[in-house]
Amino acid sequence: MNTPTDTGKSMRKTEIVTTDDILLLLCKSVTDVLTSATASEINYSAMVQKINKTCLKPDIGCFVLFDGGFSGLVLINFSAAAALEIYHNYMVNMGIPKEELATMHTSDDVGNVMGELMNQIVGDFTGAIGKELHTSITQNQPKMLTINKQVVVSIDTNLDRPQARRVTFTTEKHNIFYLELAMDKTEFIKLHDFDPKADVDPDQIISDTQNNLNAPRKTITPTVDIDQDLLDELGI
Repeated sequence: MNTPTDTGKSMRKTEIVTTDDILLLLCKSVTDVLTSATASEINYSAMVQKINKTCLKPDIGCFVLFDGGFSGLVLINFSAAAALEIYHNYMVNMGIPKEELATMHTSDDVGNVMGELMNQIVGDFTGAIGKELHTSITQNQPKMLTINKQVVVSIDTNLDRPQARRVTFTTEKHNIFYLELAMDKTEFIKLHDFDPKADVDPDQIISDTQNNLNAPRKTITPTVDIDQDLLDELGI
């Protein structure tokens, strides 16, 4: 019987990142961005639903396409109550008086805010993908629609093994909205250990720059080497 030779290298379990792991990154981006923007609690269900197609549903639907390391579609359906709650909390957190806020979910102001928040969510998500998976994806401009009936939305590309997921989110006042993700079934296999890219904090960069500008500057006196014999010859 042959005895295995010890090469000094131990076998380790290969780490694999799946579509559902990518979905978790997206869910974290949704909660982080909306919680920060609205100063209110946003939670998502621990249960994920497998679906066959992605749809825009009443009352407000936002969607955005992304491409690059992998392709996909992100879609969020807000009820009127959820959209108005998020809109009101966001605007109040920005310092806008309540009496100046829109009261109907069909208002252009509500649509603009929801589109901007969607843009921030996907931007945070693409940053997380670059940090955690060392790949790059790009997004198009988010689209927002106020609708009163269901509209099927699909990616205009051929996916070899398409997968779709739906996650339920709950606002602080227990209003519901839904996130849907459609993308090709994919796996990222970690070949070796690496440190995730550090987050870039613009506020910290500005603060460090300001501190450097305000720091007292040292006065440097130039040092001059003088040849005394030369000065004697010149009679100085």
